[in-house]
Amino acid sequence: MTVIKRMPAPIRLRELIRTIRTARTQAEEREMIQKECAAIRSSFREEDNTYRCRNVAKLLYMHMLGYPAHFGQLECLKLIASQKFTDKRIGYLGAMLLLDERQDVHLLMTNCIKNDLNHSTQYVQGLALCTLGCMGSAEMCRDLAGEVEKLLKTSNSYLRKKAALCAVHVIRKVPELMEMFLPATKNLLNEKNHGVLHTSVVLLTEMCERSPDMLTHFRKLVPQLVRILKNLIMSGYSPEHDVSGISDPFLQVRILRLLRILGRNDDDSSEAMNDILAQVATNTETSKNVGNAILYETVLTIMDIKSESGLRVLAINILGRFLLNNDKNIRYVALTSLLKTVQTDHNAVQRHRSTIVDCLKDLDVSIKRRAMELSFALVNGNNIRGMMKELLYFLDSCEPEFKADCASGIFLAAEKYAPSKRWHIDTIMRVLTTAGSYVRDDAVPNLIQLITNSSEMHEYTVQKLYKAILDDISQQSLVQVTSWCIGEYGDLLVSGQCEEEEPIQVTEDEVLDVLESILISNMSASVTRGFALTAIMKNSTRFNNTVNRIKKVVSIYGSSIDVELQQRAVEYNALFKKYDHMRSALLERMPVMEKAISNGPTDLPQTNGETDPSIIDTKPVQSTPQPSSQANDLLDLLGGNDIQLVIPTAPPSKPASVGGELLDLLGDLNLGGIPASVPQMPAPQLLLDGLSAQPLFNDIAGIPPITAYNKNGLKIDFSFERSSTNGSITVITTQASNCTDSEMTDFVFQAAVPKTFQLQLLSPSSNVLPAFNAGSITQVIKVLNPQKQQLRMRIKLTYNHKGSAIQDLAEVSNFPPQSWQ
Repeated sequence: MTVIKRMPAPIRLRELIRTIRTARTQAEEREMIQKECAAIRSSFREEDNTYRCRNVAKLLYMHMLGYPAHFGQLECLKLIASQKFTDKRIGYLGAMLLLDERQDVHLLMTNCIKNDLNHSTQYVQGLALCTLGCMGSAEMCRDLAGEVEKLLKTSNSYLRKKAALCAVHVIRKVPELMEMFLPATKNLLNEKNHGVLHTSVVLLTEMCERSPDMLTHFRKLVPQLVRILKNLIMSGYSPEHDVSGISDPFLQVRILRLLRILGRNDDDSSEAMNDILAQVATNTETSKNVGNAILYETVLTIMDIKSESGLRVLAINILGRFLLNNDKNIRYVALTSLLKTVQTDHNAVQRHRSTIVDCLKDLDVSIKRRAMELSFALVNGNNIRGMMKELLYFLDSCEPEFKADCASGIFLAAEKYAPSKRWHIDTIMRVLTTAGSYVRDDAVPNLIQLITNSSEMHEYTVQKLYKAILDDISQQSLVQVTSWCIGEYGDLLVSGQCEEEEPIQVTEDEVLDVLESILISNMSASVTRGFALTAIMKNSTRFNNTVNRIKKVVSIYGSSIDVELQQRAVEYNALFKKYDHMRSALLERMPVMEKAISNGPTDLPQTNGETDPSIIDTKPVQSTPQPSSQANDLLDLLGGNDIQLVIPTAPPSKPASVGGELLDLLGDLNLGGIPASVPQMPAPQLLLDGLSAQPLFNDIAGIPPITAYNKNGLKIDFSFERSSTNGSITVITTQASNCTDSEMTDFVFQAAVPKTFQLQLLSPSSNVLPAFNAGSITQVIKVLNPQKQQLRMRIKLTYNHKGSAIQDLAEVSNFPPQSWQ
C-alpha cells in the first residue's frame, strides 16, 4: 500500500506578517521572503487547491513589500474561476495588483468577468466591476460594455455606483462607446443614494469633457444639479455624510466641477447657477480645510463661467481671505489663482494688494515667488511709487535666486510706469546698487540710453553714480554705467554744479583715482575695465590739468595681457601721438540714443532672398561650387524643392555676409551649393508699396485671425491686411505671447515660403516676451502672391527660456482662402 506524503499546512498570512516584522536587518527579511516564496512555489506545483487562496494572499503582501510575485498570476486566474466568494475576492485583488493590460494573460479573465457580471450575488458582481474598472484593456471593455450598461440600469444602488465608475473607465479606453451609456444616464441624478449620485456626477463629467455633443446635451441638467447642491448645503446634520460639520463635501466638489464645465462659454447655464454659487460661497464654513476645499472649487467655477461681476468680486475676496490662512498650501493656492485672474479682474485684486505684498515676507520660497509675480502684475501708474518701494525692499533682502527675476521685473515696470525721469533713474540705480551682479545684460545699455536722453539730469546722475561706486565697486553693471557716465560727463562732475541736490566737490585727480582703482581691481571683469579705460581716455578732452597722467595710464595698458584692453590702449596711444588734432572731435559726447528694437545687426527689412539694388550697390561674391546634394539639404528639411528662404538684407559694408545669414535660418546646415550672396535682381516695386507714408492697406473683411503656433506656452497669432494698390500683396501681422511663468528672451521669428511667392519680414517690436501674457511681440510679414496660389509657410522660432536655448520648426498651412485668393 503506497502512502502519499502531504506537505504541511502553510502558515497563515497573519503569522507571516508577524514573522517578517521580527526581522532586524534587510538581509534577514529577504531570507524569510525567499524561504516562504519557495514554499509557495512548491504548493503551486502540487496544485494544492486547499491553500491556494492563503498562498496568493501571502504573495500579494510580499508584492506590496516590493518583492517579485509574477509567478502567482495564473493562480489568481484559477481563484477567479473558483465558486467560492473568498477565493474570488483574493483572485480579483491579485489580478488588479499583478496584472495590467500590457500582459496577454489578462485576456484570459474576460470570460470569467462576463460570467461574474451576470452572477446572482451582488458582491461577486461588484468584484467583477471593480476589476474591469481598474485594469480592463480596450479589448475587454469592448467585449463587456454591454454587461456594464445593463448593471447601470439596475435598481440596486450598490451595483449602480460601481457600474458608473466602471463606465468611466470604459469611456476612457474606448471613447466611441460613450453613446451606449447615454440612455442609462437619464435617471442617475434622481437617485437618493449619495454613492450613486457621486459616481453619476463623475460619469457625466467624463462624458462632457470628452465630447462637445455630450456637453450640449447635458446642459439641460444644470437646474437639477443646482437643486441637488442646494439640498446639500441647506440640509441639516446627517451623520452618514457629515465631514467636519459639512454635508458630503466630496459630492459638493464633484457637482461644482461639473457645473464649471457646463457653464463655460454658455450664458444660460451660467445664469442658472449664479445664485447657488453665491449661496455656497457665503454659507460654507471656513474654519476647517473641508470648507476651504469647497470654497476653492466654488471660486474656480465662478472664474471659469460667465458669472456676474459681483460674484467674481466675491470669489476674489474669498481668495483674499485665503491669503490670511495659517496653512501655507492654502496661501499658495490663493496666490496662484489670483495670478490667473489679475488680468481680467484687476481692480478687484488690487483691493488685496497690501496682503499680497505681506506675502513677500513669507518664509516659504514658493509663496514668496508667487507673491513677487503677482505684485508685478498689480503695478500700474497709480501705485508705482508704493509698489516699487516694497519690491526694492524685497530685492534687498531676498535670496539670490529671486534677485534676477525681481530686478528684471522692476526694470520693466519702471520703464512702463515711471512718473518722472529722475524717479526712473533713481530706481534703476537702486537696483544696480542692490543687485548689480544679477541684472540682465541689456540693463546697462538701457540705463545708458535713458541717461543720454535725460539731458537735464546729467549733472545729478553722474554725481549720484560717482558717490555709489565710492562705497562699492563689486556690482559690475553699476560700475560699467558709472564709468560710461564719468567718461561722458566728467566735466560736469568736477564743476560742482547740480541743481537737483547738494553738489559735491571733486577734483580731476580724485575722479581718475576711482577709475584707476576699477582698472586694477580683482573684482572688475574685462568688460568693466574696458569701460573704465575708455572713460579715462574721454576725459582727456574734458579735464585740463591731468592730460599727462591720462597719457601715462593709457600707455601702461598698451602691454596688458588682456587683449581687449591692450588693443584699446594702443589705439588711444595712437590718438595722442599721430592723430592728436582729431582727438577732441573723436572723443566728443555721444549724441542722443534711440532705443534699438531690432534683433539683428540692421533695421533694414528682410526680403525673400532678394536685395534691393538701391540699398546694396556692390557686386555679388561667388562661392566655390559644391556638390548639389549638399545644396539640397536645406530644401529637404523644408519638405520640397520649391522653398524660398527669408533672410535679412545685408548692410552696405558687408555684402558677402548674406550667405552666412541664410545659413542661420535653420542651423548649421552645409549649403555649399548655394551662392554666398543674393542675386542682384530688380526688386518689384509693388512689394514695397507699404513703405510709403500714406496707409495703403485695407482690412480683409470677415477673415478672423489664425493661430499659427501654440506649443510650450508660446502662442503666435496671424492677422491679415490687403494692399489697396495691389491685390496680390497680403500683410500678415504676427503677435507672439507667452503664458508661462517665466519670460522668454532673445526671441527670433523667421520664415520660409515657396519660390512662387515673395516675402518681406520687417523688424519685430522687441525680443523679450514677458511671462503670464503681460505683453507681446508683433512683427509684420508682407507676402507677394502674383499667381494667387494657396499660401504655405515654414517658421523657425528660437528663444531662451528658464536658462535653456530652445529652437523649433513648424509649418503653417491653415491660411484662410480669402487671405490669398
